[in-house]
Parts: sequence; structure tokens; C-alpha cells
Amino acid sequence: MSFDLWLAFAAASTALLMIPGPTVLLVLSYALTQGKRVAVASALGVATGDLVAMTLSIIGLGAIIATSATAFTIVKYAGALYLLYLGIKMLRSERSDGLGDLSNSDHAEAWTVFRHTATVTALNPKSNTFFIAFVPQFIATDAAFAPQAGILIATFVVIAGVNALMFALAANAMRVRISRPSVLQWMTRAGGATLIAMAAFTATLRRAN
Repeated sequence: MSFDLWLAFAAASTALLMIPGPTVLLVLSYALTQGKRVAVASALGVATGDLVAMTLSIIGLGAIIATSATAFTIVKYAGALYLLYLGIKMLRSERSDGLGDLSNSDHAEAWTVFRHTATVTALNPKSNTFFIAFVPQFIATDAAFAPQAGILIATFVVIAGVNALMFALAANAMRVRISRPSVLQWMTRAGGATLIAMAAFTATLRRAN
């Protein structure tokens, strides 16, 4: 792969990832209410979810989702239901940390946030169909496919993780200046409402013709 082609892919990926979506909103919600430690876990979750989604898309799942209305619908509603579950969980939380009845241990909290962000990212049908439409534009037909795919996957995953971490750290910096539990609780519930709205939006996504 030529450096110019790789640079174009990296620039396009960065621009696309900076547009807030369900994953970024989830990262912001956790960072605002949980702090830097969980912010890092959420960024790693985003990277893992994108790794799974992009790899499956490139090896064929994305093509199936893009061409099969049934497959697209299954993934779409799975993602929407998971976002709805997280949103309701946040709204019903009586604690200011936004995680409700999750374990109090550091490891359990970080693992749960990692799992949530990875699942939301991997189940985003828009990402899956985007990968299958976007990535082939940067694959040179006169070179081996696998090495190029590996480079593009690694590049996107790293950029996605760094982007999520930057959003999380920025939110955490705001959190440091907000000490009142009532304000954090309000933010948690606002995040929950946002996730529910994103669930509704995800459920209305239509497969590209």
C-alpha cells in the first residue's frame, strides 16, 4: 500500500470518527460520571468493537448485511435494543456514578464499561455497512488483499481508540470541575435519555439500496 493511499484513509477515518454517534455519546456519559480510569476502559472498548465490526465486515459479514434485509434488520434491532437497555439502566440509577447496581470493585466497573462500549460499537449496523462501502475504495487491486486489509483495520482501530480516549479525557476534565452529586446525577440521566434517543434513531436506519 502506498503511503499516499494510507494517509488518505487515515485522514478520512479521522474526519468520520470525529462525528459524534452512539458510541461517542456512551463514552462521554461514562467519562463524565466515572472518571479517567473508566474513560480509558471505554476507549479500549470502542477500539475492540471497531476491530470486531471492521474485521467481520471485510471478510464478508458486512456484504451480507448490506445486501440482506433480514441480516441488516437483525443487527439493527440488536444494537438498538442494547442502547435502549443501557439508557434505561442509566435513567433508573439511584447513584451518581451512572452504573446502578454494578459491582463496586475497580476491575468490575472497568470491565463492564469496556463490555458495554465494545458491544454498542460492534452492533452498530451503520458502521458495518459503512466499512463494506468505505474500505474497498482504499484497496489497490494490483496488490495482495490481506496485507492491505490488515493495515487498514489496524489504522482505523487505533484512530478510533485514540479519538474515543480524547473525547473521554475531555469529558473527564469537565467532571473534575463538577463536584455536586446532583449535577452528576442529572448528567447521568441526560446521558440515559440520549442513549434512548440514539436507540430510536438506530431502529429507524434503512439499508442502503
